[in-house]
Amino acid sequence: MSPKSSSAKKPAEQVVKDIRRATRRYFSAEDKIRIVLDGLRGEDSIAELCRKEGIAQSYIQDQRMSHVRGAPMHPQTQGKIERWHQTLKNRILLENYFLPGDLEAQIGTFVEHYNHRRYHESLGNVTPADAYFGRASAIIKQRERIKRQTIQHRRLQHRKLAA
Repeated sequence: MSPKSSSAKKPAEQVVKDIRRATRRYFSAEDKIRIVLDGLRGEDSIAELCRKEGIAQSYIQDQRMSHVRGAPMHPQTQGKIERWHQTLKNRILLENYFLPGDLEAQIGTFVEHYNHRRYHESLGNVTPADAYFGRASAIIKQRERIKRQTIQHRRLQHRKLAA
């Protein structure tokens, strides 16, 4: 596995660990066995079981988040994700893909670039990964320090040339 692919999976792996931790906290062993058996019987999908048992809802509350539902293709309520889908679509439609693996690889490359390399103006020109892992404020402070030093240096250079 390349370093790029492992770094792209870290947030997802962390979310899975958080959900496992939340289910350990909120559900007894008997409840978990019942949930798994219901899933194996095929009576409900895993998503439906999670909804019934409130697993996602308890995780969302634990993280002090809220789940907002809105109309699809409605930019006023779904603007950020709709824009993300448009950006992805514009990128992957640049090429033809003859194998599903080629398309999956291109989507993976796009997601890695979008989350770890592309600066987002709405996040203070840091990457989403920097914001998610709490590095944004340190990065912004470092940039401000460098900017102050650069301005001081340029003023000094200007004064030397003017004298």
